[in-house]
Amino acid sequence: MANIREIAKRAGVSVTTVSRVLNHHPYVKEEKRERVLDAMKELKYTRNIQAVHLAKGYSNMLGIVLPTIDHSYFSRLVTGIAEKAQARGMHFSLFQTGYDPLKEKEALMSLKERRVDGLIFCSNALSDRDISRWQEFGPIIFCHPVPSENCSTVSIAHDQAFKEGLHHLAACGHQRIAIVLARIEGTNSQSRLQAYQNMMRSLGQEIDEEWIIEGKLTLFDGKQLFAEWQKMKNRPTALFITNDDVSAGFLLEAQRHDIKVGESPAILGFQNDQLSEALRISSIDIPLKRMGQEAFDLFDQAIKGEAPEKRMLPFRLIERSTTVFKNNSLTHVSSVLYDKRD
Repeated sequence: MANIREIAKRAGVSVTTVSRVLNHHPYVKEEKRERVLDAMKELKYTRNIQAVHLAKGYSNMLGIVLPTIDHSYFSRLVTGIAEKAQARGMHFSLFQTGYDPLKEKEALMSLKERRVDGLIFCSNALSDRDISRWQEFGPIIFCHPVPSENCSTVSIAHDQAFKEGLHHLAACGHQRIAIVLARIEGTNSQSRLQAYQNMMRSLGQEIDEEWIIEGKLTLFDGKQLFAEWQKMKNRPTALFITNDDVSAGFLLEAQRHDIKVGESPAILGFQNDQLSEALRISSIDIPLKRMGQEAFDLFDQAIKGEAPEKRMLPFRLIERSTTVFKNNSLTHVSSVLYDKRD
């Protein structure tokens, strides 16, 4: 492939002039610019964009760190990030970790080695503090709240959303409420667990250890959850499930056993994706695609040297057929919004 020296020779100009044309420098005579462009065309010159980025000290690559892409929560986040990245002309690389700390460290090493210009953590196994220490090598954005003022975050108020969901189930007449989490260790899960414990205390309800359930992430897990619920000695009358795929699996398995979900058991999901809408599952709506978009915006701001920012996005509770007010009660939690399409 031709280089800029060959282009300069063909066009009869200096190497500096060719460089100025390639970099859209304004102070080049139009006649010389045309000669350079003609020479580039004749020599079939294609610019090495990667080399240009390296010369300028960046890779034009963003790293997205997530446990799995095979889940609607994370795929919607990535969709939002990808749309913004593509509009900006930036490439991105996925680091699928399965919550393996070693794989998360590989992503951090790629930042240190300048293979990516920054990282967006959709969820992580390493502590937020440990990850934040790598910010000397480039911007790191979190998709959950982080106390440190030195990093940018975008999220919803998970504790408030969980409180609202629990208040809704209590207003429906439930006291024996179980929570279903993907994992206990995560920042969001800890906020939800604390809200759950506080709510159960306010109801005067002792928590059965069987009612705190973790390790549920997929539709198949939801089917298993239904079998586990059936075997419980002190069966909860409502389940607050932090994943709509799991909610759907539970509902479908209940229907297969001719058990109507609504009054008992009631289920409330968390995400409000297309599956929950199709199956009319009550759920907390989270603007995941927008969260991904704003995560990219925060990364873009950080690249430009702007100060870290904390963003909290709105959520809403959508009541459908899987949570029913007992005895036709008209007492509603004031903040509940209704999906009029159902």
